[in-house]
Amino acid sequence: AAMIVALTTRGPGQDVSSLAIEMAWASVIGSALVLALQLPSVLRLLGGLHATLGRSSQHVRTVVRNFAPAVLGRGVVQVSAYVDIAIASLIASGAAAILSYAQMLYLLPVSLFGMSVTAAELPAMSSGRGSDEEIARHVRTRLVGGLERIAFFVVPSAVAFLALGDLLAAILYRGGRFGAQESAWVWRALGGAAVGLIAATSGRLYASAFYALRDTRTPVRFALARVALSLTVGILLALILPRALHLNPLWGVAGLTVASSAGAWVEFALLRRALSRRVGAVHAGGSRVAKLWIAAVFAATVAWLVRIPLRNRGGLAAAAVIVLLYGALYLVITWRFGFRQVAGVASRIARLRRGRAT
Repeated sequence: AAMIVALTTRGPGQDVSSLAIEMAWASVIGSALVLALQLPSVLRLLGGLHATLGRSSQHVRTVVRNFAPAVLGRGVVQVSAYVDIAIASLIASGAAAILSYAQMLYLLPVSLFGMSVTAAELPAMSSGRGSDEEIARHVRTRLVGGLERIAFFVVPSAVAFLALGDLLAAILYRGGRFGAQESAWVWRALGGAAVGLIAATSGRLYASAFYALRDTRTPVRFALARVALSLTVGILLALILPRALHLNPLWGVAGLTVASSAGAWVEFALLRRALSRRVGAVHAGGSRVAKLWIAAVFAATVAWLVRIPLRNRGGLAAAAVIVLLYGALYLVITWRFGFRQVAGVASRIARLRRGRAT
């Protein structure tokens, strides 16, 4: 709300650089407002709060010791995205902008679904009590449920990026200098990111399982490996390979997202293997995940069949209808498959409709 107010009241007549600075300060103000809104309820629930930064407190020492590893381990997706932007600035004019547009799209399911499920599961996984085997079984159970919830939303997101990425880019960004050609380049970048979307989101949940086991060091080692691999492969695919093959330099943007996906899969594999050694193998319901992919691919196929006759007409309205058709088909098919998440989505929609009616 603070950023919207700043944009609407200060935006007219401002140059872009000044407006960007004011938007950044509006973000700071908005963050402070979020804290201020929550603090009274927190104080009431706790019956008071004694805050201290004294290093004599064991809790302060624990936070200070774990802060840097937790930031890198939890924020490796954002760190990797920042590294990609730095490399994109070396590719060609407009490459960093195209990657930024793509990142705003493919980081959305990571934040909405991956990080939200992870944030909810961390205290639940940390609440395990009993013997080592009982704690391990508790962590495995929470992991399976969390991975299924993540997959339910991230699988259709990945398929949408692969099959309908240009439509999504056009719906959100089309206008001004952003035309069909720019939508196509964003689509190519989204395709590279889609390959690693499941790994990037599921990896955050595996990292939280280590935090629940009071281990912040293991995830940070794998996060560093991910960033190093993404950087190395990204330079190869974004800067060296397009020049060697005499391709349009902007293909390097897609190379960056492919490199990021490769790093995400390596990090996910390392996290999964290390956690299996701690708590045992995690069987994440392969058949149910396969049904999600079947539902998403079928819905995308139908959306493409509808899209073909509308390719050169309909504009943004037709694009929106095709994307909505894809989402509706996915929900219907997964409902028929018996996924309980569909009931949760339906109940939320019903609550919103009742709220509007009142």
